[in-house]
Amino acid sequence: MARSAVLEDNAPHILLIDDDSRIRDLLQRFLGEHGLRVTVAKDAQEARRRMSGLEFDLLILDVMMPGESGIELAKDLRRSKSVPILMLTARSDIEDRIEGLEAGVDDYVSKPFEPRELLLRISAILRRGGPKQKMKLEVLSFGPFQYNAERGELKRNDEYVRLTDREKQILNTFAERPGKTVARTDLVGTDAALGERTIDVQVNRLRRKIEEDPGNPMYLQTVRGLGYRLITD
Repeated sequence: MARSAVLEDNAPHILLIDDDSRIRDLLQRFLGEHGLRVTVAKDAQEARRRMSGLEFDLLILDVMMPGESGIELAKDLRRSKSVPILMLTARSDIEDRIEGLEAGVDDYVSKPFEPRELLLRISAILRRGGPKQKMKLEVLSFGPFQYNAERGELKRNDEYVRLTDREKQILNTFAERPGKTVARTDLVGTDAALGERTIDVQVNRLRRKIEEDPGNPMYLQTVRGLGYRLITD
């Protein structure tokens, strides 16, 4: 079901560059319905004009375009810009993916793709980018614990609980969506060194710090087949 496209002024701003007008229209509507501002361009030349007057939080870039290709544009942008780039490609050959990564692309989505998958990958890249995504992080309270996401500090009553960087990242993800189910893929993000099984291990370690009985958690609960939910006060 489509949600109302009411966008906040600080919503992440994406530049979508694709020569296929159907894809531009579909993604502009879909991403807008999910709280993202989207500007479109049909080729590299138009994209450069857009970027000359606006700052973007993420570029979605098609590989195959008339004139300057997506990979050529990515290589050129990387000489002066650090904006994250997610590339759309119909190519499946590993050499093409390596070429894109060498050009500075942050992630790939192969056509045809599910818009929901694209949205998850966008969320992961924006979260990895830190302050640029301009999202307000909540202070989480659950039982005797309080987690300040801006400071990365967890307290049990008045005592600090030591967290690893990965545990802070996991709690920050829950702070972005307090009380909601978070998919394992969102917790993995774009870190190629991690997999979903690794996330399960990290969650279990975090449970040992916040649960009286980690085998029967009260706060950090498993949502079978989906991911995890942090039950907040």
